[in-house]
Formats: sequence, C-alpha cells, structure tokens
Amino acid sequence: MLTTVLKGKLHMACVTQAELWYDGSCAIDADLVKLAGLYEFEQIDIYNVSNGERFTTYVILAEAGSGTISLNGAAARKVQLGDRIIIAAYGQCDEAKLADFKPRLVYLNEDNTVERTMNSIPVQVA
Repeated sequence: MLTTVLKGKLHMACVTQAELWYDGSCAIDADLVKLAGLYEFEQIDIYNVSNGERFTTYVILAEAGSGTISLNGAAARKVQLGDRIIIAAYGQCDEAKLADFKPRLVYLNEDNTVERTMNSIPVQVA
C-alpha cells in the first residue's frame, strides 16, 4: 500500500509578488525549489498563514537567489504582498520505506533567506 507523505515544504515564505495577469502558478526562487526537493511544474498546496486561505497550484522557477515568491493568475487573489505562507508538496511512499523516509523542510526568514533546514518536526507537547 502507498501512503501520501509530506516530501518537502517552504515554511513561512513571504509573498513578494502577486501577478494576476501571468500564467497561473507560483514562481519560487530556483535555489529554494532545489533545497526543498521540489520540481518545476510540480503540484503544490499553499497555506496562507496570514489569512487562512488554502489552495493548490504548481511550481514555476524564479531567478535563483532572488528570494521571489510570486503567486500568479487566480492565486494572486488569495494573497497580499507580505503574507506569510507555507508551500507544501506531497508524494507517495511504500509502507516498507516509511520508517526511513525524511521530508525536506526549509524554514524561511521574512526576506525568504533560509533560517534553517530540518528533516523532522519535534513532537508537539501538550
């Protein structure tokens, strides 16, 4: 059986652009795409921490090193410049490999520079 798992995420990315009349997608700094293990044209979910919106789109590449996070097309209506978002991608994993699976988690500062990377999330304490 296959289980859907979080394979990579950009946590607390800051929206730098919103282009209504551009091909629908999310343009992400190519360095950040690589670091999180994402791929151009891969489906992603976006969770807007600033306003609670949740939606699906896909990755397109923005200039490496630019810090760009641009929501385009209809997705541009779901964000404001400066909103903090979580960009998540999921994959399928065979049960036999689940015990060894590690996601690529990238935590970002407000200027979309990398604060830290991890491959696990600490147990939440009550």
